[in-house]
Amino acid sequence: MPASLFPLTEFWWFYVAFTALVLVLLAADLGLFHRRAHAVGFREALIWTCVWASLALVFCFGLHQYASWRFGDGQAKQVALEFLTGYIVEESLSLDNMFVFVLIFQHFAIPARHHHRVLFYGILGALLFRAVFIALGSALLQYAWAVILFGGFLILTGIRMMWAPAREMQPEESLLVRLVRKVMPVTPGLQESRFFVRMDGKLHATPLLLTLAVVEASDILFAIDSVPAIFAITQEPLIVYTSNIFAILGLRSMYFLLAGAVERFHLLRHGLALILIFVGLKMSWLNQYWEGHFPIGISLAVIGGIIGASIGLSLAFPKKALQHAGSRD
Repeated sequence: MPASLFPLTEFWWFYVAFTALVLVLLAADLGLFHRRAHAVGFREALIWTCVWASLALVFCFGLHQYASWRFGDGQAKQVALEFLTGYIVEESLSLDNMFVFVLIFQHFAIPARHHHRVLFYGILGALLFRAVFIALGSALLQYAWAVILFGGFLILTGIRMMWAPAREMQPEESLLVRLVRKVMPVTPGLQESRFFVRMDGKLHATPLLLTLAVVEASDILFAIDSVPAIFAITQEPLIVYTSNIFAILGLRSMYFLLAGAVERFHLLRHGLALILIFVGLKMSWLNQYWEGHFPIGISLAVIGGIIGASIGLSLAFPKKALQHAGSRD
């Protein structure tokens, strides 16, 4: 693995400052803009999607300017494209997680007005778990065998996603849900927007807490695929961390924007599978074939093309129409 442009020993302050900024943004989000529990409408979700995407692009521009001053224009372009590609990969893989979120909320019968609160606290947990996974990945990728192993894992995951049926959600079987039920009793119904409530002098969990536990568990499983995928794009931990966090921040608003239409993107899962196979090949073979680094511009074009094609084909050939045509045959 080549020497990092942003070594932790030199840029530790940036990780601290960036994480603190994200926490401030999240606090402003919940404390100022979403103090009152309400169902997030399409217009509001679209505005927030644009806000988070714009912040990611502003950060990408700032990173490019700093890299240009520190390392030169050529390296700055590479850094900016790696961030942008990583962000797009993480955001697109997050779309698959939205299917899971929809099922979780349906299972626990959580009203739409409480979805934002659950996803907000879910992000706080995701920040911690992503940081741990990224640190482990960065350490392991110092070894050539780990690079090949991660690449092979992504290829196998993509092949499985392509052909295997979607995993059925069984929220009650989640380890975190069983742990919560073992530690404390759970109220039979919601208690407004509270995760805990005291009844008869005893602390109880609410279904909202169980929902949050399953959301956290699903994000951990999701990170097992997504973190290696972004390491196939760049081996700079700073770029991996920041692009991951920006994608997570945008996931909530994208959920409210697209949750009602996720079923329409029935071919997206196959597109995401192809992306995993591609980045797995890039990590385990293509990088070495191109003397250490497959061209990032080509990677961005391939990934963007796959996402666009899978969404376009999903809309052009709706699932119900295909099923109807199959039944006539």
